Amino acid sequence: MSRTISLTLRIWRQENGTSQGAFETYRTGPISTEMSFLEMLDVVGERLTLEGKEPVAFDHDCREGICGMCGAVVNGQAHGHQQGTTLCQLHMRHFKDGDTLVIEPFRSRAFPLIKDLVVDRSAFDSLIAEGGYVSVNTGGAIEANTLAIPRKIADLALDAAECIGCGACVAACPNGAAMLFVGAKVSHLALLPQGQPERSRRVLAMVRKMDELGFGSCGNRRECEAACPKRISISNVARLNREFLKASLLADEE
Repeated sequence: MSRTISLTLRIWRQENGTSQGAFETYRTGPISTEMSFLEMLDVVGERLTLEGKEPVAFDHDCREGICGMCGAVVNGQAHGHQQGTTLCQLHMRHFKDGDTLVIEPFRSRAFPLIKDLVVDRSAFDSLIAEGGYVSVNTGGAIEANTLAIPRKIADLALDAAECIGCGACVAACPNGAAMLFVGAKVSHLALLPQGQPERSRRVLAMVRKMDELGFGSCGNRRECEAACPKRISISNVARLNREFLKASLLADEE
């Protein structure tokens, strides 16, 4: 049954990456508990517009938990407190009337702030461009069922492939590491036959690029795993480390 609640929002406002930022306080007024978090921000933005003020800038696209565009830190947790949920799929029924929500952008050296809650996550695109794909030319696509892949391996690869690149793992990590993201991409392709020809080159290139872009190192705190809306396992970080070690040893022998 739908009901209404009223919240106090402390939202980080910052005109651009070089200007001084600060928290500003807003009150939502009565809002439906059936709203998503982003719909609530829409309502607040419309009210600010009617008052002649600048609405809060935030990233969004599909609003279906698929694209990875949305993301903010709510009360210290990336995507909010509801585990396995993107910000766009977090509904207001998970909050109580009178709650105060502190909303701020993902903070990482590799994710420079653009405006308010919007950060530049193009570093992830650079990581993918460095090797997170299959580029082997093999002619026409063959029938998928001719590739015998054990069910367990296929499941592990598909679990890793669920990563949507939202950046919550980086925002949650005390060191700002991208190990879970890179681990998911490397695992996905390393586990499947299609990824074998570029296996060593891929992991070496992606790890090198990760360091170049200013991401931190993994401290095994598992904050990334807890914040991931797709519940990507930290076991993919372990696989990344193994893949990198093997590729490094092979490179030394050549």
